[in-house]
Amino acid sequence: MTDAPRSTPGEPWPVRVVSQKVGAWIAKLGWVWVDGQVAQISRRPGAGTVFLTLRDPSADLSLTVTTNRDVLDSGAPELREGARVVLHAKPEFYAARGTLSLRADEIRQVGLGELLARLEKLKKLLAAEGLFDRARKRRPPFLPQRIGLVTGRASAAERDVLTNARRRWPAVEFRTVNVAVQGPGAVSQIVDALRVLDADESVDVIILARGGGGIEDLLPFSDEALCRAVFACRTPVVSAIGHETDAPLVDYVADVRASTPTDAAKRVVPDLADEVRLIGQARSRLERAVRNLVDRESHRLTLLRSRPVLARPQVMVEQRAAEVSALRDRAGRNLHHRLDAATDDLRHTLARLRALSPAATLDRGYAIVQRADGHVVRAAGEVAGGDPLRVRLAEGELTVTVDA
Repeated sequence: MTDAPRSTPGEPWPVRVVSQKVGAWIAKLGWVWVDGQVAQISRRPGAGTVFLTLRDPSADLSLTVTTNRDVLDSGAPELREGARVVLHAKPEFYAARGTLSLRADEIRQVGLGELLARLEKLKKLLAAEGLFDRARKRRPPFLPQRIGLVTGRASAAERDVLTNARRRWPAVEFRTVNVAVQGPGAVSQIVDALRVLDADESVDVIILARGGGGIEDLLPFSDEALCRAVFACRTPVVSAIGHETDAPLVDYVADVRASTPTDAAKRVVPDLADEVRLIGQARSRLERAVRNLVDRESHRLTLLRSRPVLARPQVMVEQRAAEVSALRDRAGRNLHHRLDAATDDLRHTLARLRALSPAATLDRGYAIVQRADGHVVRAAGEVAGGDPLRVRLAEGELTVTVDA
């Protein structure tokens, strides 16, 4: 490798040089421990070499692993496709083809206890980051117009969700994306399906459904990448994985956890018969309330109409007319009394005036003697002989001259 030609500025490297340099760098990695899921096993009869395809459950990436049959039989004799393994291997780069592979000298199938311990560790990590926080969980809409469904093709879970949802609400619409629900490619397919449905504005809620299975079968639904993809969805996600006793990590991240796919359909779609019954009950209660209100107001009007003022409204006018008549009579009597009293007073006054009047005195035979200047003569010494005098009588007057 040291005698390989070096590249000068501006001069491209040949492909073989690049391949050689990559191979040299990978050779420096040495032996490493690798964790993955077995996607394929190839055992050729009579051959001492076994070929494995190891896949990363969280990414769309796989590597070829070569190992000795004795290594596989001693470390994982019952190894099946889909199992999780940990292997001790050395990366090798085949420069002629530009491919990377692993050569393993030890293979261990991950046991159930170790698998559960890893899941518990991941569960604590996600919980600490807030992916399980109840405060961020969203309530699905009461009546979604369109439901996104991520499930296996022609699976019992798909049939249960569609059948029960349409039985409850026949007009509901679905957009179904069929994916692998177990195996090496399940996680990447489910994540892609979630992204597609979450980007669809017509989808109101997403159901993630799968039937029952063992812990290894449900392992993709406890994958960290899938949990984070569910957490990142803007659309509410309902998890319906396995049976009621199954609890993959995606159940804790989802907005709603359904015990079964059938339960998911019941949680997402209301029952038309129940809603019609509830509407009927509400209408009955409303009708009773309106009827009671009308009856109460009708009784109240009857009571009001039975009162005298409304039963015989003319009574009020008659009462007021009688009062006006009584007031008028009393005013008339009072006026007559005052007029009679005034007449008597006037008569008495007139009598007194007449009694005190000079004319009355003259009528009794008296006379008034006045001098020429009109002065009344009250004594004889007030006149002298020859003075003219005027004598006023009751009827007429006389002009006389004083003799002596």
